[in-house]
Amino acid sequence: MATTRADTACTPPDTGGADLFVQLAKGLSEGHDLRGLLDRLLEPVVALSGARAGAVRLLDDSDERLQLVSDVGLPGGVHRCEAMVDRHCGACGDAADSRRVVWASDLSECAARGGEGFFGQDCHRLLAVPLQHRGRVLGVYNLFFADDAEPAPQVMALLRSVGELLGLALDNARLEAQSLRATAMQERQMMAAEIHDSIAQTLTFVKMRLPLLHDAVEGCDQAQARRYLGDLRQAVGEAHGSLREIVTHFRTRIDPRGLAHALESLVARFRARSGIALDYASRGIPLSLSTEVQTEVFFIVQEALANIERHSQARHAWLSIEGRPVGFELTVDDDGVGPRPSDEQCDEGSHFGIGIMSERAQRVGGEFTLGPRPGGGTRVRLAWNAAAGGAA
Repeated sequence: MATTRADTACTPPDTGGADLFVQLAKGLSEGHDLRGLLDRLLEPVVALSGARAGAVRLLDDSDERLQLVSDVGLPGGVHRCEAMVDRHCGACGDAADSRRVVWASDLSECAARGGEGFFGQDCHRLLAVPLQHRGRVLGVYNLFFADDAEPAPQVMALLRSVGELLGLALDNARLEAQSLRATAMQERQMMAAEIHDSIAQTLTFVKMRLPLLHDAVEGCDQAQARRYLGDLRQAVGEAHGSLREIVTHFRTRIDPRGLAHALESLVARFRARSGIALDYASRGIPLSLSTEVQTEVFFIVQEALANIERHSQARHAWLSIEGRPVGFELTVDDDGVGPRPSDEQCDEGSHFGIGIMSERAQRVGGEFTLGPRPGGGTRVRLAWNAAAGGAA
């Protein structure tokens, strides 16, 4: 294919070029509506260059195809056959691969895709300008000319600058999209953690209590039946309250009096529900802990105790938290069967629970470990030190 690369030196743009840059700068400052910006800017670019038509193509996620996203003056048939082309095709591919402006006269590849009535007749020359930023090519914009006259050097310099600015806009849009996807994923993970650590755990307790209630009813043991019914009524109320908290605040809250009171209440509920002896020792929880850190710590303890109740077959458990001026160390031990292999941690959501505990520890900058306890059983440990970079 006969092409030439236009490497002209930048010269001051004319008045029309200045107006175009004003529009482009305004569009970039407004942000967000990138497709609308391309549509608004393509028409004055076509008019300024004296072209018959124009188009903007962006690379898809594979970086192997150019997708037509905006055009001015292209016949409908040409728009359809040019909707998606190979990244290395013709003048567009040459511009994208070489990162240079390409002025082409051989349009046979374009005509072969179904544009015989346009390429070679209404359009004799094609200009392809790469859209790039910091060495990354994000697409190409084309100008289609009815005659062989190449745009003036100052216009060519302007068209190159437009490509660079549009490349900047596209790169910003790409980064913003990545940030939005990451934020959405983080919010989904946080929501999953909130549901798992509140509603799901409460419903698991309900599931464990229902067979006991059934046996008590079948055995006409009214005292036990009333006890289990009371447990279920309380659990359903807690689940309903947790759901209201999540819907209202996107997270459940711990005892407003702080972590110490919340842990005492959690220990009392565990003892009453599980029948497992639990020793609790608290040696000073730092008063400087933020609400966020206290919430994460509370739910890590809650998940650890829930795993003991559901899976450990333990007779005894120990919860210890030792506060320091700028941090603390927390351990949850049991004398049960010990940690299970990862391929066995899929029932009742325990595999997810361990991952969520680790994520919560990471969010506060803590060190989280789960492994065997000396003497048998399982140990969960969380150490947090604000001076070492933890969240305050």
